[in-house]
Amino acid sequence: MRALAVLSEEQVMLKDMASEWVRDRMPVGAYRKLFAGAFPLGHDPEAYADMVQMGWAGILVPEDLGGVDFGYLSLGLVLEELGRTLAASPLISSALVTATALRLLGTEDQKARWLPGIADGSIVGTLALDEGARHAPFATALAATQQGTGWRLDGVKRPVPDGMAAWLFIVAARTSGAPIDTDGLTLFLVEPTAPGLSRAALDQVDARSPALLTLDGVDLTGDAVLGPVGGAGEALDRILDCGRAGLAAEMLGTATQAFETILDYLKTRVQFGQLIGSFQALQHRAGTMFGELQLLRSAVEAALAGLDAGDPAVPALVSLAKAMAGDTLQRISNEMIQLHGGIGMTHEHDAGLYLKRARVADQCYGNTAFHRERWGRLNGF
Repeated sequence: MRALAVLSEEQVMLKDMASEWVRDRMPVGAYRKLFAGAFPLGHDPEAYADMVQMGWAGILVPEDLGGVDFGYLSLGLVLEELGRTLAASPLISSALVTATALRLLGTEDQKARWLPGIADGSIVGTLALDEGARHAPFATALAATQQGTGWRLDGVKRPVPDGMAAWLFIVAARTSGAPIDTDGLTLFLVEPTAPGLSRAALDQVDARSPALLTLDGVDLTGDAVLGPVGGAGEALDRILDCGRAGLAAEMLGTATQAFETILDYLKTRVQFGQLIGSFQALQHRAGTMFGELQLLRSAVEAALAGLDAGDPAVPALVSLAKAMAGDTLQRISNEMIQLHGGIGMTHEHDAGLYLKRARVADQCYGNTAFHRERWGRLNGF
């Protein structure tokens, strides 16, 4: 199934390299090791080191800071291939969301301090934003109190994606206003060694390891502030949209592989003396899934290309892509279970792994309902 976007020669090479590496190094079997507790950080550090060596962690980092500055669509191509085999990595949290935040809001000193480490893999960053069961970017109660030229942070963040692996937290805190206000938010750069900060792993159905981050009187100097004090709301939305588009690309890859696995089964499984793929009812269901995947691909690539082009319609494009990704992946993962019958219900079969990842990915950075409502609001409904 080919991409609808017109890719450059370099992007085609990147996609092919990612596809080959994922098949050889990170098949679904490697993902099963997470469930066995082999990787308490939520990913295989050696596999992530390979990704770094291939330059993927530096795709959004400027060349003068050790990256390749290759754009969001290019990183999306890599994330799509990783999604095919459910390959777990902090690429979205660190190389996408954290790198974007630093590029967008960081001072020259902050960029020079952190971006080279993100590109070379020595630093894993993540955004500590949500504080409850559902994604609510502006429902921030974690308090930042000014103390002279510095700040004191008190509160809790959960779940923090890749929080057990992170060596840099971008913490959203409230410096003024009520927990529902869009104004009064400030971002802070916090290292995990800061006194008063603790983290604990949270169980997650897809076996990745988000963290419960507790900040109890964490004192920071003034240079820990990322961006304007009290005015991070608009930039935070832009940063989140980048993460949402990247996750939608990963979900596209997951849904595509789930669909191709279904097709292979329809072509080989014999029932009542016939291949089940010859049954018209199942052909119709497969045709519906194929059409939905093509629509999703168009939406995802439009969102990624819009980020690269600075399109003012990016918020609506991203919410459309993320909402469609949630709907499509959940539907296809459900079909994967049902069409495989009893074997699809076993832990030994891949279908259950795709179903679990579908449920978690839908919730990250806003679920389908969140983005439907946001898309409607952005379009005047």
